[in-house]
This record gives sequence, structure tokens and C-alpha cells, in this order.
Amino acid sequence: MRRRFRAGHRPIAVLLGCALTLLAASCGGDSTSSGDQPKIELTIATFNEFGYADLYDEYMAEHPNIRIVERHAETVDAHIKNLDANLASGAGMADIEAMELSWIYKYLARGDQFADLRDYGANDLKDRWLDWKVSGATTQDGRIIGYGTDIGPEAICYRRDLFAKAGLPTDRVEVAKLFADWPSYFATGRKFKQKVPGSAWYDSAVLTWEAMRNQLIQAYYSNQDRFLGSENTQLKNVWDQVVQGSADGLSARLPAWSEAWNKAFRSDAFATMACPGWLLGVIQENAGSYGKGKWDVADVFPGGGGNWGGSYLTVPKQSPQQAEAARLAAWLTAPEQQVKVFKKVGSFPSTLDAYDDPQVKSQVNAYFNNAPVGQIFVNRARAVILKQHKGPREGEINQVFSAALARVDDRKQPADAAWQQALNDAEKAANTRSSG
Repeated sequence: MRRRFRAGHRPIAVLLGCALTLLAASCGGDSTSSGDQPKIELTIATFNEFGYADLYDEYMAEHPNIRIVERHAETVDAHIKNLDANLASGAGMADIEAMELSWIYKYLARGDQFADLRDYGANDLKDRWLDWKVSGATTQDGRIIGYGTDIGPEAICYRRDLFAKAGLPTDRVEVAKLFADWPSYFATGRKFKQKVPGSAWYDSAVLTWEAMRNQLIQAYYSNQDRFLGSENTQLKNVWDQVVQGSADGLSARLPAWSEAWNKAFRSDAFATMACPGWLLGVIQENAGSYGKGKWDVADVFPGGGGNWGGSYLTVPKQSPQQAEAARLAAWLTAPEQQVKVFKKVGSFPSTLDAYDDPQVKSQVNAYFNNAPVGQIFVNRARAVILKQHKGPREGEINQVFSAALARVDDRKQPADAAWQQALNDAEKAANTRSSG
């Protein structure tokens, strides 16, 4: 899964006293008041854009003995490659390693190689976050190895002009009523195709699959990390719905993040898409002036809530200064800091207190027809109640199924054959863990 693209305002961060805004456990007591304390260098490995540059300066101003050095990877893949190599060699990891939601699960099985943040106050801090965010970085034996950064609560983005052309309601409140569940979403799409045959209902089968699969408590693995395969009838039901959508012409058959996908936003190629908050920036960037006022956001997601995206900050046991690293990780992910990052780069907070901040809940997006996106995504975040279990080879297995679905969407392989091939390839990927 591609790491999110963020867009947002970039105000100058205001220096605030940590002691006035955070719990003592996060601030590290009075460690900044002594001028003769030894200097400590803390490294943090991130990827793409976390929006932390101003926060580093703020933290160092409050902690003169701390120097923060960021190791920045341009892509998720480069970051994972470095992380895996250093983890395998037993040396070289940063004091704080960022991990994305879509692949932290393979490291939960190696949780003993990361600091249990409960040793540094995590139990006192965990009520900061949505409970499913905390569970995503909690091992089966209860170790908390990561503090949550952002999340990607999902709504439905839609083209008002294409809806009007199809005789569908355009007001976002009325649009929300159309999508109580996935069957109603697909049914509305079939009506749309009858009225607007030149446009598709959504951009790709794969991204629709991603949205639906992420709502399953168990998609590929049991709670005991056993690959479920063909016995998971819920997963097959999701597959069948998406495959039927492709057969009915609902998919524009656009590979996500491809040049064709990017260009399609400047045309009438499709009318809706599953839309986490960070995707608004992608739409605006790609659609440009063509899409302003045409796109809108409905405060709904079929079947309840859904999340796509988000990350964690972890502290490897390789770090010689785990306590200081844990303090910094806790501070960076505190509600106050998450609001600042939201304002700067648009990353949606995972902390509950941030949802009451006027800077978050009152945000309006003029590009999306003045949609109250702050309140919409606060509502969408609170709607995510499932604590989905993902196993150690989740990412690789999902790539297998996504590739199979793409072949069906492109009409390169029959659906039944693609499903069987995906099961076989996924079984091999799942067994890789037990053999190595």
C-alpha cells in the first residue's frame, strides 16, 4: 500500500512549554533544567512526510541536552529494507523507528526486539488514543511496542456533477443515505452506469477491495496467526462482490498511483471512491482546477467505519537510550503535537483529545465544495470500532490477492482461476514465516 500523500497548511510552530501541556511521563520531568547534563543524540527513522521538523526544534528547545537527528527515507520500501537489514544484523537501528499500519504486524511477532512501552508509562498514556489504534501495536502477550501517530478514517468522495447527470442526489447528507452498506453502494453504482454509461462508478477494484477487506476482523489470519485461506467465507464474499462489480463495468480499471490513474482525476472517468482523509490532497493535486467544486465528501462509509493508513513510533531494543527515546516518541504522538502536524501536513490525529480541538473539528475544505472535512473525519474515526487482527505476513498476502483481483479487473484471468491462484500463492507466503 502506498504511503499517504498529505496536503495542508504550514503555519510556524509556536513553542509551548512541555510541562504546561503534557503529563510528566511524557515530558521527562525536569531533565531540561540542568545545564551540565550529558548531551544525548536521539535518532528517528521516518519515511515520506511525517511533518515533525518544527516539533524536533520545539523539543530540543525544551530539552537542551537532547539532539534529534532524523534518518529520512524517501519511500516506504527503502525504509523497510533498512529496518529489516539492521534488525537482522543486530545493529544500526535508530532510537525510534516509524512503522506504517500496513506492515507493523510482521514485527509484532518479533516484539521482544522492541521496547515494551509499558515499561515507560504506556499504560498511563494509552487512553489518549482510539482503542483500535493501541491494539494495532499490541502483541498477543500484551506488550505495547508502538505509539500511534496518524490514522486514515474513510468516507466516500464523489463527483457532484456526475451524480446530477445520473439523477442521483448531490447534497452530501442525502448522498450518505445511499451507502448504508456495500450492497447498496454497488446497487447505486449499477443505477449510475445505466444513466452515465461513459463513466465508471469507482476507480479500481483493488482499492475497493482494500476498503472492504479492512473492515473484516479476520481477513487472512485467525487470532492465533493461522492462515485461514478458503475457510474464510467472509473474505470470499468480499471478493465476489468486487468481482461482480468489475463484471458489471463499475470499475474504471485504473491501477492506483499509475499515470493513468493520476490523469483520470482530470476527466469524468469515475464518480466515487473510498476516501481516507489523506486522499483529499491526492485528489486535489491530480484534479487541479478541473475538479474544484465537482468533488465532495459524504459523511458515510458503507458498513460502518473503515481505516486506511496511519503509522506508529517504536523503540528498538538496540537503542542504548530507550527511556529517552520513549519520552520523545510519547511527546511526538501526544494530542497537542498531533494537532500541529494536522495543521501542517494534514495527517489526521489518532488521539481522542484532538477531536475536540477547534483547529481539527472546524476545518472546512473549499476545494470539496466547502465540505466540513474536520467534523466528517472525526465522525468517521469514531465509527471505526473493529479491532482487526492482522498476521505477520499480512502485507505479502494482501499483495497476492490484490494482484489476482487486478488480473480479473483487467480481464486477463477468470475470477475463479484468480481466486484459486491467490489462495495457493498466499499459502506459500504464509508458510514462509514458519520456515524462516
